[in-house]
Amino acid sequence: MKNDFTMEQMRHDIATMIYVDPDEIGDEDNLMDLGLDSMRAMNLLLLWQERGTVLQFSELAAAPTLTSWWGVAKRTINGTVDTNP
Repeated sequence: MKNDFTMEQMRHDIATMIYVDPDEIGDEDNLMDLGLDSMRAMNLLLLWQERGTVLQFSELAAAPTLTSWWGVAKRTINGTVDTNP
């Protein structure tokens, strides 16, 4: 199954969750400082899982920037990460 998830889609989803314009989220901005709390992060994980990208909260919480999160997502999409909890 082809996965069409992109970094820009991730940025858009995060922006929607914290009610900001996607252009306001820099690649290295701390997403928690921008207003993304753990409940919103979990909602994003569920959304992305429904779309076919399963990510682990612990990996994202370790480095809450778009660049870091996209790195985790790319590894998952490419099949190089164990997605079992």
